[in-house]
Amino acid sequence: MPLTVTFVSNYINHHQIPFCEAMRKRLGDGFVFVQMEEMEEERKKMGWEDHSEELCWVLKWSEDRKEAEREMMSCDLLIAGWVPEIQDLLAKRLNIHRPVFQISERIYKDGQWKAISPKGLLHKYRAFTKFRRKPYFLLCAGAYVASDYGLIGAFPEKKYRWGYFPSMISYGGDRPPIRRRQAADPAELVWAGRFVAFKHVERVLELADRLERDGKNFLLHIIGGDSAENGGEEEKAHRYVLEHGLEEKVIFHGLCSTETVRDVMEHSDIFVFTSDHGEGWGAVLNEAMNSGCAPVAGAEAGAVPYLLRNGVNGYIYADGDLEDLAAKTERLIDDPELCERFAEASFRSVVTLWNAETAAERLLLFADKVLDACEERRILLAGGARRTALEMKNLNADLPAEGPMSRAPGLRPFLHVPRMAETKQL
Repeated sequence: MPLTVTFVSNYINHHQIPFCEAMRKRLGDGFVFVQMEEMEEERKKMGWEDHSEELCWVLKWSEDRKEAEREMMSCDLLIAGWVPEIQDLLAKRLNIHRPVFQISERIYKDGQWKAISPKGLLHKYRAFTKFRRKPYFLLCAGAYVASDYGLIGAFPEKKYRWGYFPSMISYGGDRPPIRRRQAADPAELVWAGRFVAFKHVERVLELADRLERDGKNFLLHIIGGDSAENGGEEEKAHRYVLEHGLEEKVIFHGLCSTETVRDVMEHSDIFVFTSDHGEGWGAVLNEAMNSGCAPVAGAEAGAVPYLLRNGVNGYIYADGDLEDLAAKTERLIDDPELCERFAEASFRSVVTLWNAETAAERLLLFADKVLDACEERRILLAGGARRTALEMKNLNADLPAEGPMSRAPGLRPFLHVPRMAETKQL
C-alpha cells in the first residue's frame, strides 16, 4: 500500500504550505494536514492569509475531531508540530511502535540553566525522554534545538536538521534578482519583522545612525509594526529616526503582505537580521536569501547557523555586538562585488538545499527506512523478544552531510563568531 503521512500543527500558514504541497505531490491523498486551531487575528493583520478553507488536504480538529484522531493514529508516519493537546495520542502511537517525527524549536530559549528545574524535567521526561527507545525522531527547527534536547537525554541519535520552508522562487533561471549596484549607488538595506523585543528593531536603527555618522551611502527599508503584546514600539522607532536626523535614510513600510515583503527584498542589496535567542527559526531569512539579498545576521537566531556560512554566503555577528554588525554591513556597502557574491551564494543555498522539495524528498527516503525497521521490530516482539531497540547506526547510514535531514550537531548557544577585524581573509 502507498505511504500515508499526517502532519498536525496549530494552523496552516505560508511557511508550511510549500512543504505540504511537496508532500502532496509525492503522496497524493496519502497526505493530510490536521489543523488544531484558527489563525490569530494579529497574524492576519500582519498580512498572513488564512488558506485553511481552500485547501482540500486540511482537516480541522474543531470540525471533525474523531476523523482527525483516526488520521493521526492510522497513518504510517505522523509529523507533529508543537501541539501539547495530542500528547496522549502520541504516546499511544509510540507504544505500538508507530513512528512520530516531532518538529520543535528550542525548549530552553531563555537559558539552558532552566534544565535543572525538577518540575520541568519531570514534564519533559513524560513527554519526550521516556520514549527514547521508541520510533520517536526530532526534526530540529533551529540550530540550538539538538543541544537543548541533549540536556534531557531525549531523542538519542535521532536528531536531524530541519526548519521552515517558505515559498521558493526560482526566477526562471539559476540567478537571483540581484541589483547590479555601482559604488556610487546607495546600498539598499532591508529589515522585516514584528516590533517585538527579541527582534530588536532598535538595533537596525542604531546601525543606520552609525552608518550615517560614518558617511555611508545607503537607504534602510523597515517592514513591520507593533504587535498586540508590544504596542508603542512603532512610535518609538519613528521618533528615533526624527531625533537622529535619519528621515532621508529610513523608509517605514508598515505591515505588508508577503508579496510586498518579497518585492522590497528583491530590490534590496543587504538583509539585516537582528533577532536574538528568542527567534526559534526566522523564516524571513530564507525569504531574503531567496530574494537575492546578502545577509548580515545575529548568531542566536535558530536559522542562522544552519543557513549561513560566515564569509561565504553572508556575515554572522555575535548578538548585541553593534561594532561588528556595523563593520560587516559597511564592508558590504563598500564592496558591491562582495555583496553580489554573498547574494548569489545565499540564493543558491535556498534553491539547491534549504527548500520544501528537498525537505520532503529526504524525509520520505528516511521514512521508508524507519518503517522497515519498525516492522522488523514488531515481528521480533511478536516472536517473544523482550526488548529491541531501533538500530540507529543502520538508519543513520548514508544521511546527507548538510541541509534538511542531515544529523543535527549539538551546537551550544554560545557560538564564537569571528569579528570583522579578526577575519582578515574576507
